[in-house]
Amino acid sequence: MAVFPYRLREDATPTMGLIVLRVDETIEDEFRRYIPPDDARMHVTRVHSGDDLTPSSIAEMERALSGAASLLPPAAKFDVVGYGCTSGAALIGSDEVRANVMAGVTTRHVTDPLSAALAAIADLGLERVGIVSPYVASVAEPLRGAFVAEGITVPATLSFGEEAEARVARIDPASIAEAARSLAGQARLDGIFLSCTNLRTQGILPGLRAELGTPVLSSNQALAWHMRKLAGIAAPG
Repeated sequence: MAVFPYRLREDATPTMGLIVLRVDETIEDEFRRYIPPDDARMHVTRVHSGDDLTPSSIAEMERALSGAASLLPPAAKFDVVGYGCTSGAALIGSDEVRANVMAGVTTRHVTDPLSAALAAIADLGLERVGIVSPYVASVAEPLRGAFVAEGITVPATLSFGEEAEARVARIDPASIAEAARSLAGQARLDGIFLSCTNLRTQGILPGLRAELGTPVLSSNQALAWHMRKLAGIAAPG
């Protein structure tokens, strides 16, 4: 058999990695809209996570994080790797997330929805931010604490009180929008954060911003924005 000569070519397109929870049904679809293929090459891996999101299931996920990162293609030159779990980042800690991811894959940057939300809030100059979360208090409260620790006032929060990820992925976006409206009516806010990568928020953000007259951020939107920024990709027009 004849061996045909070939050339190698390095792709100049920024390269990203995304670590997705085993039970997450939303983030990949929304990321295709926030970071289309022409903007970056996206490699996705999954990390084992419980059917319910609880402090103990998040602790188990932390132990699996390096292994999940190691399943990203080793020859790729990653500009940034994102860990797709807001509550996980709040409970584990962004520094620990970064260390665990970098133990499994070589990348210039690591981020997560909590780090991304804090960066977006600082970029917008927001001081009083309300939080909508799908989870029970033991999972939702550490996120509020992480905001407060960064000097952000959180005057009000709302939660759907849900543990089962299969149900979180199926919460009607209209219910999420109603929760954001209710939160805006409870306190003076200059921003709202819709927490959880498994919530379907992409389609409701523009309308909520226009209706409420205030920035409305979500886990997936903030994470995609931060990954673009760290990779040096301009925001979409």
